[in-house]
Amino acid sequence: MSSIYSLYIVNKSGGLIYQKDFADIARADTNEAMTLASIWHSLHTISAQLSPHTDSGGIELLEADTFNLHCYQSPTGTKFFMICAPRTMGMDSTLKNIYNLYADYVLKNPFYEMEMPIRCSQFDAKLIENVRGTPL
Repeated sequence: MSSIYSLYIVNKSGGLIYQKDFADIARADTNEAMTLASIWHSLHTISAQLSPHTDSGGIELLEADTFNLHCYQSPTGTKFFMICAPRTMGMDSTLKNIYNLYADYVLKNPFYEMEMPIRCSQFDAKLIENVRGTPL
């Protein structure tokens, strides 16, 4: 079983553009996933504004008893957040690798419209390959 439960990609406006489950756990339906993405976007933005450091990028890690939520914000404001098992290591590099896959297979796709839901089979395949390569 993978230690990564789910991946969400949220556009700079807070809209959910991609969601993928990797574990057989209780899965959020579409409305719940959109609500979760919107709430995370809001918390991330508020935390960056409340931080006493002017260069704060917002919350990068949320630790709970039963899961960790890791977040990476791209230079364009797109957020990649991953829900995984507690104490899972190496998620920063995994999220950056996923961002690179996003740049290569989604943004360079001539049929993809910015800020719209991602429907790209090559991205899906490479994402699954990348996540399976993540140590447990």
